Amino acid sequence: MSRSVILACAVTGSADSTGMNPAVPVTPEEIANEAIAANKSGAAIAHIHVRNPETGKASTKLEYYAEVVARIRDSGSPVIINLTTGPGGRFVPDPANPMTAGATSAMFAAEKRVEHVVALKPDICSLDVASMNFGEWNMVNSPAILRHMARMIQDAGVKPELEVFDTGHVRLAAQMCADGDIADPTPLFQFCLGISWGAPASRDAMALMRDLAPKNAIWASFGISRHEMPMVKTATELGGHCRVGLEDNLYIARGELASGNAQLVEHAVGIIQSQGENVATIDQARELLGLSN
Repeated sequence: MSRSVILACAVTGSADSTGMNPAVPVTPEEIANEAIAANKSGAAIAHIHVRNPETGKASTKLEYYAEVVARIRDSGSPVIINLTTGPGGRFVPDPANPMTAGATSAMFAAEKRVEHVVALKPDICSLDVASMNFGEWNMVNSPAILRHMARMIQDAGVKPELEVFDTGHVRLAAQMCADGDIADPTPLFQFCLGISWGAPASRDAMALMRDLAPKNAIWASFGISRHEMPMVKTATELGGHCRVGLEDNLYIARGELASGNAQLVEHAVGIIQSQGENVATIDQARELLGLSN
């Protein structure tokens, strides 16, 4: 019997990618339109970052989040909104004084990192249960800050998506569930694969992270860059859910830029269906995730 696979789309991200593919949305209107288009192509969830409309760089301004969310809701799109809380955990030590944050650090208090979630109350928001070398910089999320963020997120009536980048992160997130920091009968885990220097984008890594997650968890996974579509296939085969989007990958084929998020979603839909599974509708996704209608 076939099952319903939830497909999410991460529409823009925070990387400096706007000069690499002109389809990467920048303004709140563009980001909202990409989320709506991704939903029409089969994505039940839109994972959302915001950018400065003038520079295209990552932003954390509440007004940008508010405009994106309002545009999606006013459009009548049923897409499940998933806002990021990732910004605010970037630490790059000053080489001359490693106890001091360098100029490119961006460390925010827990309240700042979730202010847009508390104000706008999306269905879901990400929570990076991770501290790691993230490429050439450090992502720092201490357990105490994570627990504080988790409480504020859940008090706002929002479901945390526990983003984990390596096996130790899965164990910490599982412990937070066991301790009641994540008070959810179906905690949502997202295995983020292929990012330097986290778990590789491989079947073995995904299967191990799945096995370390709580038995009552619902899980999804994605791979970045050229691993995006292979990990859609692997997650579908292993019983999980999937994510694609221009945050994770700018190409639809080798050397060919994606024309937009909808094109990536359509490709992923084909992969899921080729495995004999169904792409979850909004109602099915909400039921699987334990979200109210």
